[in-house]
Order: sequence, then structure tokens, then C-alpha cells
Amino acid sequence: MDNKKLKQSIFEILKQDDRLWNEDKTELNQTLLLDLIEKIDEKVINLLLQNNETKDKYFVKIKDVFVFKTNDFKFFIEENKIDNSYTAYKNRIGLTDGKRFLKDTNDVVLNFPFKDCVLEGGQSTEEGMDTYFAYENEKTKTINGEKVTEHAGYKEKQAKRKEIFFNQVLAKDEIDRLFDDKAFVNWKRFTKDGEQEVKEIKRDADGTIKENLIIKGNNLLALHSLKKQFAGKVKLIYIDPPYNTGNDGFKYNDNFNHSTWLTFMKNRLEVAKELLRDDGVIFVQCDHHEMGYLNVLIDNVFGIGNKIQQIAVKVASASGFKAVNPGPIDVLENILFYGKNKKTIKFQKNYVVTGYHKNYNKYLDNSHKKIENWKLIPLKEKVIQHKGFQNEKDLKGKLGENYKFALQQMIETFAFENANNVVSVRDLHKPTKQVKKLQELSKKERNRFFIYEKQDGEKTYIINGGAIAFYSSKIRKIDGEFKVTELLTNFWDHISWAGIAKEGGVSLKNGKKPEKLLKQIFELNTEKGDIVLDYHLGSGTTCAVAHKMGRQYIGVEQLDYGENDSVVRLKNIINGDQTGISKSANWQDGGNFIYCELAKWNEKAKGEILSCESLDDLEKLFDTLYEKYFLNYNLKIKEFKEKVIKEDNFKALSLEEQKRMFLAMLDLNQMYVQKTEMADKKFGISEIDQKLTEEFYNGEK
Repeated sequence: MDNKKLKQSIFEILKQDDRLWNEDKTELNQTLLLDLIEKIDEKVINLLLQNNETKDKYFVKIKDVFVFKTNDFKFFIEENKIDNSYTAYKNRIGLTDGKRFLKDTNDVVLNFPFKDCVLEGGQSTEEGMDTYFAYENEKTKTINGEKVTEHAGYKEKQAKRKEIFFNQVLAKDEIDRLFDDKAFVNWKRFTKDGEQEVKEIKRDADGTIKENLIIKGNNLLALHSLKKQFAGKVKLIYIDPPYNTGNDGFKYNDNFNHSTWLTFMKNRLEVAKELLRDDGVIFVQCDHHEMGYLNVLIDNVFGIGNKIQQIAVKVASASGFKAVNPGPIDVLENILFYGKNKKTIKFQKNYVVTGYHKNYNKYLDNSHKKIENWKLIPLKEKVIQHKGFQNEKDLKGKLGENYKFALQQMIETFAFENANNVVSVRDLHKPTKQVKKLQELSKKERNRFFIYEKQDGEKTYIINGGAIAFYSSKIRKIDGEFKVTELLTNFWDHISWAGIAKEGGVSLKNGKKPEKLLKQIFELNTEKGDIVLDYHLGSGTTCAVAHKMGRQYIGVEQLDYGENDSVVRLKNIINGDQTGISKSANWQDGGNFIYCELAKWNEKAKGEILSCESLDDLEKLFDTLYEKYFLNYNLKIKEFKEKVIKEDNFKALSLEEQKRMFLAMLDLNQMYVQKTEMADKKFGISEIDQKLTEEFYNGEK
């Protein structure tokens, strides 16, 4: 069979797999096909095996087993590509890394420090950060008679060493055991009585783990380790990921670009989706720098039809040095809100506290009498009379020039206390034929009330062509108190970001979120007992709020914040922290959580490399790396040790660059210990940690 016929035959076979084609099956996604072949995808291999032509061409029988000739098939596909011009992509507008659609890649971005976190070479977790911020090119000049300080931005400086940030992209053929179950160590249970030994992992009747969990370690690997126990069980995920602004951990890599950050996000969002319940939701917070790209990416992962809302959150005010920046002042961040399956999601109406609504400016007099005796009078007039004044002139004469402020306060208080009689006259929205008739009649018979009663007994009161709305409909019980409210919209300016520094007894400059923000999010779609997850945990706001609101939580964080760590915060909460939402949630104290860590291996080596303070330190460390840890199989050990590291060119590199070379030697498949290998004595994992790891994955033996 010639190549043309074979190509056509293969395409017809592959049309049975919808993943590989556009909607009308005219364009084959060859990149995805090659990725699936590389992964030995069962469905694709079976299709090729079931056809005699491709079976004879690309399989060899060894005893009773058919072995697929992967390289031969890939070579044929690559040599017989279809025209990947505009026509091939016109129906697939999306994000690319310059060569492939991100949607179709299996690359993995590993080992990013997270937002507002610092990983400094030569610094242990116990040491404090000796970091400060200084304005660059600062100038003072006079504008419109006022002195204004301008600067080109501010630069982070350190009194000791430069910061070292490390990330690496792994192509699909470099990923081997990366996502296998990992061992957990340093298990601890924290209660009001202090730190305790973990004796059991509690589960509910269907076997689901019913423990609050804080996991320290790489979040991508932690998410994959959580899959076996929590796939399809998490109700809500909230993340505040690195924003890729150039001011967080992503600024380090000179080769870093949008596609790398998006791949980093994609890797984690894909497994996060697997963890969600069918009626689960995810909230992803970001600023404007990557919002457009992130929106398209989540559309790809969750589906455009599962986008629920984009929420704009006011996080700052137009003050300080921001006011000299060009363009409108940036005071907003956005939260992208998606569901796993939008059709199954049940939403809870939410209300926010507001001030007095000025359009409720009329008073319904004689409401206790028959409707023909009802009368609308201006609310201001009613309040003035109620307070014993003859009219506004009389009020002004007795209260002085500031009477307007006092009058406004009187109106607001009176309206709240007499909400059943305070009304607003509004335009009718899409009135029915019957309502239209009454509307027209009311325009002719001025100041007369007409009633339209629905089948369910609900009544609409019409006067002068409009319908009246009662102020009482705006008053609801919020956090135990009656307040004036309105329905929650997709613009949130009701949550203050000022004064949150002390919440939970921990600090995280520029990274901490108000507890009220997470409370608002939880109230949209969760109930007590639901599982919530945050895999960019930072100082722990998500888990803190979940603890106070009675939600089960899982938090994942790679870095240790010392005295501002999430563990410290949760211990404070267990002991009765009264900051944040404690009052509104009626929080007292109590509860518990389990802390554990992914068992480090090459991650330990990474720490040792970053702690080196000179090339001599790196040279001395090399033998330890070779003898104790797992190095990349491509590394020429002898040549690097005896030649490369001695060269003047290598010595001329900065210490930062030398460390990067050493970091690149590590096998990233071996950063943490596999569960299947944790009994190996070289890893030093205790029997207790092994037992609890087994119990975590498999239930009690």
C-alpha cells in the first residue's frame, strides 16, 4: 500500500476517536495524536490494532503479545503531515507556546515558589528575611503647587544574598514517576490541647477522609497524591496564584514567558478539576496582567459553558504613590468563577449591607385603613412632622446651618424603623397585558392605588403609572443583626482590605486576603461539612475561614512562612482567635487539623544547593549529590566534576548561575519519595510515617 492510501486509511481509523478531530472531522489534531501515542494511549492503540492494515504495519507479535512500533508510526505521521495552515486552525483559536496549543501539550512546570514568597539561597527557614524595598530614581517636583514624589518603581534589595528562584519545564518524555503517590512524613495533629501524635485518620461512612489537612510540599505533586482519596469530593476550590507581574517569584527566570506561566497554571487546574464534585466550583483570583490569558486557559480546561461569572473586587483606594502612575488608578482584581458542571450547581442568593437607599423617599400613610384611603406623602415631610417640627424652615431655624446632616440622619433612622410604610415608586418591568391596563388607568386616575394579584397571592400595587416597592424588602438579618441590604452583584466593593494585617495573628505583605472575602465566597456555594481546597495557601486565610465556618479543608503550601505560617494561624484559631470573621461566624474556639509533609528527597538536595555561599561550597557538595541523591541520567558526572567545574568560563559565572547549573542536574522525577519506595532505609522514613501514609491512601489495614 502506498503512503497516500495508508495515510487515508489511518485517518479513517482515527475518526473513531472524537478527541483527535474538529467538530466536522475535517482536521486531525496531529500534535495531540503524537502526544497520545507517546503516552501509549489505550484507545488509540486499540483502534490501530483492530485494523488489519495498521496491525500488520505497526505491530510485531512476540509470543502472544502485540508490540506497537511507536517510532515507526510517529515517523510516518510526521513525514505525512497535513497542511497546518490557517484552514487547519480556523476553528481552534486558543493559547499556544509558539508551536503547539497549550491545550494539547503534556509539559509540566515544576518547582515554582509561590506568590509573595521568597526562597533565598543560603538561608534556612529559621532565618528572618533581611529584605527591604527602595525606590529607584526617586525625584521630587512641584505640580499645581503640591510636592509630588515620582519614581521609576521600587526594587527589592537585601542586605545579605540575592534571591534565588528556580523553576523548570519538563517535556512529556521527561515525566516518568512524577505523579505517582508520594510518601508523607512528620504527621502531627493540632488541637486546643496542643500538638499530638496522629493515631488514626478519621473517615466517614463511605470511606472519605474527614480530617482537616495542611500539606507542606510541591502543590502539583500534592494534588496528584490527593486524587485517590478526594477525586470528585471537593465542593469548592479557591486559589490566589502567582500573578506573573514581575514582582513575585516568576521574575527570576530570564526565559520565563506567558506560556510557561500558563502551563504552570494548566497543570494544576487540570488535576484540580478532577478533585471537584460534579456540582463543585472553582474561584481563581488574579490581577489584570494575565487575566485575559487565564480566562481563555480556564475556558479550555473547564469549558466555556461552565463559566459562571467574572467578579471584580475592589482591593485598594486611589491614594499614595499609585496616584502618580499613568492612566486610571488600578484598584481592582478579578475572580474567575467556574463550575465543573454548571447545570448541576445550586446557588445561594447573597446580600450585602448597604446604606439608606435614597429612592425610597415616600411614606405610605393610612396603610392600616382600606386601600382607597391610602396616601403617599414625601418621606422628608413625614419625618419633619414626626420629629415635631412644622416644616423644613422651622427645622433649620432650630438646628442651625448644619440641619441638613441632622435631617438626613433622621430620615435614615425613621425609614429603617418604619420600613413597612416607606416605599419607592418604580417603573414596571415587562408588565403583562393585565398590568398594562391597570398602569394606563392609574395614569389617568392620579394618586389612586390599584392592585394586581397573581395566582400565588403576591400583590402588585400600582399608582400614577408605577409600582410601589417596600423598603422592608431591603432589610435582612446579616450576621445576627438586621441591616439594609441589596443583592450581591459581580462588583464587590463592600469588603475592606484595610486593617487585615492582624487577622489570624499572622502577616503576609501584599498576599493576605480578608477573611470576609473568603466568607463571601463560601456562602455562595457551600454548606457546613463541605470540603474546600486551596493549593496556594500562603498565610492560610482560606483554611482559617473554613475552620470558623465549619467546612472541612485541605491546604497545600510549599514554603515555610515561619511565625506567619498557616499552621501558626490555625493554632491561633483553635485557641480562640477573635479577629476577622470570628464575631459574625460566632466563633469561639476548638476543632483540630492534621499537618503532614511530602517526604523530600531531591528536594533536600535542592535546598542544599541553594544554601551554598560560594563555588567552593558547590564543589564540596557535588560528591554528596552524586552519592546520595538522584541526578539526571544525561549528566556526564566525571566530565562535569573534573573539567567543566574547573573551567574559567564556569568560574566566571555568577553564584546564582552556578547554582542554576547544579539545580539542572537533579532528576525532577525524584524530588519527593514515592510511596512504593518509602520502606527503603536510605530515605529514613519512620515506621509510623509509613503506616500513616498507607492508611491515608488505602484506609486502615
